[in-house]
Amino acid sequence: MTKTAAVLGTGLMGSGMARNLAKAGFDVIAWNRTTEKARPLADDGIAVAEEPAEAVAGADVVLTMLFDVDAVTDVMNKALPAFGPDTIWIQSGTVGLAGTSRLAELAHEHGTAFVDAPVLGTKQPAEEGKLIVLAGGPAELKDTVAPVFDAIGARTVWVGDRPGDGHRLKLAANAWVLSVTAATAQSVALADRLGIDPGGFLDVIGGGPLDCAYAQLKGKAMISDELEPSFGLGGAVKDSALILDAMRDAGVDDRLMAAMHAQYAAAEDEHGDEDMAAVVHVATGSH
Repeated sequence: MTKTAAVLGTGLMGSGMARNLAKAGFDVIAWNRTTEKARPLADDGIAVAEEPAEAVAGADVVLTMLFDVDAVTDVMNKALPAFGPDTIWIQSGTVGLAGTSRLAELAHEHGTAFVDAPVLGTKQPAEEGKLIVLAGGPAELKDTVAPVFDAIGARTVWVGDRPGDGHRLKLAANAWVLSVTAATAQSVALADRLGIDPGGFLDVIGGGPLDCAYAQLKGKAMISDELEPSFGLGGAVKDSALILDAMRDAGVDDRLMAAMHAQYAAAEDEHGDEDMAAVVHVATGSH
C-alpha cells in the first residue's frame, strides 16, 4: 500500500494537495522552489525538504504540481536519480500534449512508472480535496495510485492508458473554463458600459438554463474587483497557448481561443498575479 508521498511544487494548488494527502494518512514530504513558501506546511505534519532529491528519497509516489514543462523538467532531472525502483511519478501540472510526451520520455529513460494526471479545479477545491483528477496511464497502476487521487480529489476519471490522455481531456475542459470566464467578463463589461448594474446580468441568468456556477463566481469577483488569485492570469495565458497548440495540431479552428489568449495576455501585462477574472479590465477597456 502507498504510504509515503512527495509533493514537488506547493503553490496555489500543490499546498492544498499536500495537506489533503497528510489528512488521508500519508507521510508527506514537500518541496518548493522557494522553500519559505512551503514552511507553513510543517504545521500540518508535513516535512519540508531543501532539495528535490531529498524530498523524493524513499517516496512511494511523487506528485509534481509545477507551472510548466520547463520547470518540471528542471526539477525532475534532479529528482529522478533519487527515485526508488518502484516509485511512481504522478504528473499533475498542466504542461500540454508535447510537454507530457517529453516528460513521459524522461520517465522512461529513468525506468520510472509515469501517470499523466492533470486536475480540474482551482485553489479552493485543491484545499478541500475536491479536485477532479483526469488520469492517463497504464491500467495496472490504477489501484496503486487510487488512494492518492482519492485524497486530493472528489472524482477520478481514467481517460485512457496513454500518457497524454489525461491532458487531452484537461485541455478540452480548460478551453471551457477560459471561455466561460472571458464570456462572463464580456457581459459584465457590456452591462457596466451601458450604464446598468452588471449584477443584473448575473441575476437574470441565475437559476435558469443559461446559468453556470463558475460564471456566478467569477462574475461576482469581477464586479467587486476582488481578484486574489485562485486561477492566476499567468496560468490562463499558459493554458490558452497550450490549447492553441493542441487545436492547431488537431485541425480545429482556433480563432476564438486565439482572441481569448490575446485578452488574457493583455490582462496579465497590466494585472500581473491577479486572478484570471481580471480579464474584465480588458473587456471594459480600463486596462
